[in-house]
Amino acid sequence: MSDAAAGIFVGMMGLILLMIAAWYVIQAIAYWRIFSKAGEAGWKALIPIYNTYIQYKLTWNTQMFLVFFLGSSIGAYISNLDNSFSIVGTVLAMAAGVVNWVALHKLSLAFGHGIGYTLGLFFLNPIFILLLGFSDDQYQGPQ
Repeated sequence: MSDAAAGIFVGMMGLILLMIAAWYVIQAIAYWRIFSKAGEAGWKALIPIYNTYIQYKLTWNTQMFLVFFLGSSIGAYISNLDNSFSIVGTVLAMAAGVVNWVALHKLSLAFGHGIGYTLGLFFLNPIFILLLGFSDDQYQGPQ
C-alpha cells in the first residue's frame, strides 16, 4: 500500500469515527431532553444500554427491555456460531427488532403522537428524536 493510499484510508477511518461520535452526541442530547421531560435525570441518556433501559421504563416496562436486549445479544452470538444455528439467531434478532418497533411506538404514544411519528422514529430516528426532545410535547406517561 502506498503512502497516499494509507493516508486516504486513515482519513476515511477518522471521518467514520467522527460521524459515529456526532451520532452519539446527537442522540445523547435528544434523550437528555426527553428524559428530563419525563422526570428522569438527563445524565442517564449518556450511558449506553442503560439509556435504552430508561426509555423502556418510561414507555413500556423493563421486562420487555430484557427481552429486547437478550434477543438481540443472543441472536447475534448464535448467528455467528454455526450455520445450523443461524436460523435461530436470525429469529431471535428479528423478535428483538419487533420489540424495538413496539418500543418506538410506545415512545411516540407517551408524547401524544401516533403511528406516523413512530414511522419517523424508525426511519429518520435522529431527526425525530431531536424533534421529540426540543418540541413543546409533554410526556403523558406509558400508554
